[in-house]
Amino acid sequence: MGVVASQSFKNIISTYLGFLVGAINTLFLYTKFLSAEYYGMVGYMLSLAYVIMPLMNFGTHNTLVKFYSTFKTRVSLNSFLTLMLLLPIAVIIPIVLIVYFGHEFIGNLLSNENAIIKNYLWHTIIIGISLAYFEVFFSWAKVQMLTVFGNFMKEVFHRVFTMILLFLLHFEYINLEQFMAGLVVAYFLRMLIMKVYAFSLKFPKLTFKRVNGLSRILKYSFLIIIAAAIATSLLDVDKVMLGYYIPLEQIAYYNVAIFITAVIAVPQRSMYQLLMPMTAKYLNDKNFEALEDLYKRSSLNLFIIGGFIFLLIVLNINQLYLIIPKEFNGGLYVVFLISIVKLYDSLLGSNNAILFNSDYYRMVLVLGVILVVIMVALNVLFIPVLGINGAGLATFLAVFLYNSVKLYFVYNKFKILPFSAKTLQIGVFITITVLLFYFWDFPFHPILNIGLKSTLITVLYIYMVLKFKFSEDISNLLKRYLKL
Repeated sequence: MGVVASQSFKNIISTYLGFLVGAINTLFLYTKFLSAEYYGMVGYMLSLAYVIMPLMNFGTHNTLVKFYSTFKTRVSLNSFLTLMLLLPIAVIIPIVLIVYFGHEFIGNLLSNENAIIKNYLWHTIIIGISLAYFEVFFSWAKVQMLTVFGNFMKEVFHRVFTMILLFLLHFEYINLEQFMAGLVVAYFLRMLIMKVYAFSLKFPKLTFKRVNGLSRILKYSFLIIIAAAIATSLLDVDKVMLGYYIPLEQIAYYNVAIFITAVIAVPQRSMYQLLMPMTAKYLNDKNFEALEDLYKRSSLNLFIIGGFIFLLIVLNINQLYLIIPKEFNGGLYVVFLISIVKLYDSLLGSNNAILFNSDYYRMVLVLGVILVVIMVALNVLFIPVLGINGAGLATFLAVFLYNSVKLYFVYNKFKILPFSAKTLQIGVFITITVLLFYFWDFPFHPILNIGLKSTLITVLYIYMVLKFKFSEDISNLLKRYLKL
């Protein structure tokens, strides 16, 4: 775990920097500088772009990682990389043509409740293309075991760019239309910079030779589209469906709640950049002992870190909602539900990496499709009755079920589980801490209250982690950076 721990730590720092900027944007700048309608439109536009992104890159970002280590000669590797670069174009061109000729129909379909959506369909398509190729170039760097710069671009760049756009809008240097166009530029420019960096690591040599195992690669790519669409849908389909059923202002309130809980997933996202290529290599080499060790240690480390962030969010959420505009308080119930799901995600460790890089992904994809159908059905059932709380409940139930199925599937096929006695100890400690601190606050201003309570929780958490030696990796990092 040495390489993983080192780069993951740097990735966590850059990701939290991105989330800090994102928090300022989401909780303060968007809510102050944009109307709720346009803020909701931004959330809807980006969510839809993320939903269509897996289709646009044809699953090549995962395919590149899975098969890269199987090509041993320069010619075969260059042929494979050429295929990875060109394959998304085969999907993007038809999508662009469909949108061009069917713009009126598609726009009317999506703008059932909110007519404004129709005006930004092309914005969404361009962002979707930019997201698709960004992931391809990021994977290009991942297989070189270099993820820090790519993670910075993925988490920080577009958020800083967006912050600048928001200030320009506020001080009337740009108007709303220019702001929306600027968001497109942010994602497109991010993709170009990632391309330059990726090619500086390994410049492509276009080689049009037959790729060994082409049918297997294409089959995997096609099925990964479904897998990525499932994962993305479980994250973003709720926002897309909210745009169909309720006013855009309420989507803005939902976005704030989702953003707050997304902080829990930061360590997992940071570590995942390296878990994917390492897991692929262990599976290709049939090194199942190393695979199990990575599974258990990644789960334990992510549960410890995710649990800490979970506590900071849940135990401070009431005070946080006193700082932001009152109308956003409707997302409190969503925060609790999605926080639990995010913590469950952390507990799975490298589970996704094992599934996406193994030969058993086909059955998981079938189950995933069923679960997305269930999620859509739950959203249709709950949103008209409960609004954004209904979307939160639907997401909670669907993701909880999906994670449980994946956990069982890996156990059934590989006979490994990510849990240990330490997992139970950490779970008990997190539960007791919630019960002790949730109903108690300092009688001060919310910001001071959050600062003091967070400090107290941090000291207690670090003490417990070191005292009971929950994780050797985390203990070593804490002693190294705290000079203990």
